Amino acid sequence: MSAEPGTVRPGGRTARVRAAVLRAAGDVLAEQGFAHLDLADVARRAEVGKTTVYRRWGSVAGLVADLLGDMAEQSLPRTETGSVLGDLRANAALVRRTLADPRQGALFRAVIAAGACDSRTAEALRRFYEVRVAEWAPCVEQGVARGELPVGTDAGLVVRAVSAPLYYTLLTTGVAPDAAAADRAAEAAVAAAAAGVYVVG
Repeated sequence: MSAEPGTVRPGGRTARVRAAVLRAAGDVLAEQGFAHLDLADVARRAEVGKTTVYRRWGSVAGLVADLLGDMAEQSLPRTETGSVLGDLRANAALVRRTLADPRQGALFRAVIAAGACDSRTAEALRRFYEVRVAEWAPCVEQGVARGELPVGTDAGLVVRAVSAPLYYTLLTTGVAPDAAAADRAAEAAVAAAAAGVYVVG
């Protein structure tokens, strides 16, 4: 089965071209939203031939999928502090900084909104978060191994529980959460996990 356009690294073009196109696509999303994302405009902004962009990404959804894949690859690795609370506070702080960034925050709002009505964008967004959750899940697993959390705790559910209230704040108020909100999110997730809320099976 052939891969979705833009979801793999195609050969024959330089990394510079890909970086320029993805940067241009991110700029349009942050400035104008998904509805205004147009492959020809992205090509113009990136100073790349339209044929190159159409051939390589094929569609707006393919371009967004590649952009999210690149963002997942470029995201900072997890922080390990020696405690599950310290680790998840670091995770919450990273999410908060991303959402508070003028470009990144606007970009995520645009993509999340698009995902509500575009199935391929929704799938790309799901893959993005799967990568990020998998990156941080070992922090929870180590907390279980240290006896901080009960055996059977679902690491993915705990990681999602940290970021969920931060995204909710951004999406329902239009204002990025502050550092105190990030700490509360981590503390609440760890408290719930310690109480066995996320034990499955």
